[in-house]
Amino acid sequence: MNIKIKTTGISLTPAISEYADKRLLKVTKVIGNDPSFICDVELAKTTSHHKSGDIFRAEIHIVGKGRDLFASAEDSDLYAAIDMVRDEIIREVRASKGKRLSFIRKGGAQVKAMMKGMWPWKE
Repeated sequence: MNIKIKTTGISLTPAISEYADKRLLKVTKVIGNDPSFICDVELAKTTSHHKSGDIFRAEIHIVGKGRDLFASAEDSDLYAAIDMVRDEIIREVRASKGKRLSFIRKGGAQVKAMMKGMWPWKE
């Protein structure tokens, strides 16, 4: 998985980059280490005039092999926002995998029902 990190309103320090890469390893394990997947990570400071509140945003957009997944999270701490968005994208990946498998199973059941209808003397 190719990971690209973009920052808006903050500078990308080695500590932030290392933390984001470390947290995205679990996403890589769930998706698989396929180089065709592109993972765009955006870390941003939404406003600069607030003294408190939700001011940091983290977004992950994963594209590849017919999948287009997106997750976003806001928090007062950048590292907490990264953790929240990682959990949300993992949930999205698992949900899309479940939807795909249920679609395949449903199609197989329909083919089986159609095959049973071809021979009406067999029940």
